[in-house]
Amino acid sequence: MSEPLLQVSDLKKYFPIRRGFLGGTSQAVRAVDGVSFHVHAGETLGVVGESGCGKSTMGRSILRLIEPSNGDIQFDGVDIRKLSKSQMRNMRRQMQIVFQDPYASLNPRYTIEQTLTEPLAIHGVHDARERKRLVKVILERVGLDPSYASRFPHEFSGGQRQRIGIARALILNPKLMVLDEPVAALDVSVQSQVINLLEDIQAEYGLAFIFVAHDLSVVKHISDRVLVMYLGHMAEQATSDELFQNPLHPYTKALLSAVPIPNPTLKRERVILKGDLPSPANPPTGCVFHTRCPVAQERCTQEIPEWREVTNGHLVACHYA
Repeated sequence: MSEPLLQVSDLKKYFPIRRGFLGGTSQAVRAVDGVSFHVHAGETLGVVGESGCGKSTMGRSILRLIEPSNGDIQFDGVDIRKLSKSQMRNMRRQMQIVFQDPYASLNPRYTIEQTLTEPLAIHGVHDARERKRLVKVILERVGLDPSYASRFPHEFSGGQRQRIGIARALILNPKLMVLDEPVAALDVSVQSQVINLLEDIQAEYGLAFIFVAHDLSVVKHISDRVLVMYLGHMAEQATSDELFQNPLHPYTKALLSAVPIPNPTLKRERVILKGDLPSPANPPTGCVFHTRCPVAQERCTQEIPEWREVTNGHLVACHYA
């Protein structure tokens, strides 16, 4: 197998908590705490977990939209944590992001043409006439009429705005796209249209996707592999089919038990997690999931579970998986 396009090792992002007028730091929010994975060209890695588990922070740290606290990020053979600001700007042509909120991610004062030509201008791609031509091409590619280029964001629906966000990420012809819950704010019917568009684009351009989402049915449909996160840590990782057919971690089992079955005659035993998500500023000792785990033992409160491969390509962080 070829080398991964993206290789992330022991990624950490801590946000210091400053107290008092002097700004002293006594604690830190451990938003991402030791995450490792890889993504091949043309592959989709789904990332799932509860709100606050660090999914979005991880995605933005990979692109250095926020600076990681620690870890190694190799993209296309380059250690991007060692790049200067100017070098990182050039690298970002290859690494783009689509944000969750299609309303907040577009500048309301820019026409769609200005929104789409701005990244081209920043990176010095083509002249003004060629940029206009590319805007028409990319709008057609995402299913929008090229005549819409003169309109402003408020003149579009949520699904159309998300298509514009995808077009903005795609226009620089990247190799990797981080999709930060790109369909979470859309109606179900529009979600399927955007998912189909993403799949078509991936097949055409050979893009790698990191697909962050809450909706496990969407993740199952679009992902080749799935990474489950809990409180900034990795819980489980496997191919999409393997994870949904044979979940090993108690947290993964609880998440999957909440997915509706589109058949009224079938029932799934629901796993109810007790208690609230612990604070990432003061995570539990041992296994971070033990405070809510239905099968936790004394060992879980003391020992951090090893990230281990149970079967081929199926990794889990649990003492009793």
